[in-house]
Amino acid sequence: MKLMRYGAKGAEKPALVDAHGVVRDLSGELADITAHTLTPHSLQRLREIDASTLPVVANPGRIAPPWSGMGKFICVGLNDADHAAESNLPVPAEPILFTKTISSLVGCNDAVVLPQGSVKSDWEVELGVVIGSKARYVNETDALKYVAGYCVVNDVSEREYQIERGGTWDKGKGCDTFGPVGPWMVSADEVPDPQALPMWLDVNGQRMQTGSTKTMIFGVAHLVSYISRFMTLYPGDLISTGTPPGVGMGRKPQPVYLKAGDAMRLGIDGLGEQSQRVFAWDPALIDG
Repeated sequence: MKLMRYGAKGAEKPALVDAHGVVRDLSGELADITAHTLTPHSLQRLREIDASTLPVVANPGRIAPPWSGMGKFICVGLNDADHAAESNLPVPAEPILFTKTISSLVGCNDAVVLPQGSVKSDWEVELGVVIGSKARYVNETDALKYVAGYCVVNDVSEREYQIERGGTWDKGKGCDTFGPVGPWMVSADEVPDPQALPMWLDVNGQRMQTGSTKTMIFGVAHLVSYISRFMTLYPGDLISTGTPPGVGMGRKPQPVYLKAGDAMRLGIDGLGEQSQRVFAWDPALIDG
């Protein structure tokens, strides 16, 4: 099951994508796709709906983040050995955790707006893991039972802010619009192996990242278990699991960073594609 939301900011409507790729409106069944919708009971109720009876949405327009009410946007750093190498950093012995702000969250095709003074903004295609059940001190063998589904995340990062401005990653990760998510959340039952998903990212039509979740240092089950030992995970929380090599910071012979006018396109097999245009600082693009 693929769940999505569409419509202008503040007026989003719930929908699902049926087996034929047709967008179907869910407004007659629920007011919105919220964190509560992602719980096992609520997802099962949606599975029981005959999608063919739902209204077709011929032109969804803007695609919003797949659910509302996200409580935490947690990220994992350097979760690929080749990415650690291109960053000139050691492979971590334990997962490196940081957070993106909820205000960084945007739809999959919304504008990415560079913060004032940005000179080293970068891209990162990542697998997003959506929590569906309250998780606290979860065993790794049971961890995937707490996952509602998966999605595509672009962990946009300002490297100067992240690395050169006092040593806390969050500064470069939580800028407004730096967290495109979607287009859908694909329920976990349709992703039999989250460690076998090819992923890619293009900038201005040039392939920059080609990778797979199979090269993650710490897999999804380990991450859910590990993170649940430091904080309680609730339905609607999102874990972004790290990027493969090919980020702008690691390009040779010199780094390449995003500038106004650039276009990013990225995707993960079975989870859909994103497409963002990069803009110079303009608060109207954030608030509008």
